[in-house]
Amino acid sequence: MKLSPAVTGIIALLVTASCPAITLKLDPQIDLLVLDGRKIAGSLLKGADSLELEQGQHQFLFRVEKPCPDATHFQSVPMIVTFTAAAHSVAIHLPSLNSRRERSTFNKLLNFRLVDERGMEIASLRDRLPQSGGSDMAQAMMVYNRAAQMASVPRFASPSATAVSENPDFAWQDASDLPSIQRWFKRFDAATRQKLLSWMKTLRTS
Repeated sequence: MKLSPAVTGIIALLVTASCPAITLKLDPQIDLLVLDGRKIAGSLLKGADSLELEQGQHQFLFRVEKPCPDATHFQSVPMIVTFTAAAHSVAIHLPSLNSRRERSTFNKLLNFRLVDERGMEIASLRDRLPQSGGSDMAQAMMVYNRAAQMASVPRFASPSATAVSENPDFAWQDASDLPSIQRWFKRFDAATRQKLLSWMKTLRTS
């Protein structure tokens, strides 16, 4: 039995809802490009100020875009950050980027802060994505993760990691829909949740 990408997405979401989660807070100036080897669709983040992630190791590829006081538009180099966290929330705090010097320093030093809900620094590995001239960021990250670089995560180098997010049928999953599905799932008692998860996992493998 073959499931549609939408049903597969619901299964993944319900499994996530039943596990300890981390809230990734999204700064409006941050353009999240790739998350854990998966390209991020624009519809997923439209209007969202956060994403829910499972606890454990994660890798982001992002860049910063913002209008500047000197009437220029700043776009940073693509930046990679890899970390493992058990916090309730994670946020990227940006330095002041008002002057050309501050923006140049940011591109060179990647001097943002990765913090938890208490404002404590989360240990992380950081790097810039080598410029390959291509526009496929997920593919570029696959190459990066296979190359044993400073912030590489080999398990995110699998070609299957991008399959779900690149399928146009998965675009139904707008960020505003996710909390309502989680609330619906959490209405059931623990035994019913487990039965639902077991049933959906059976469908997924059948």
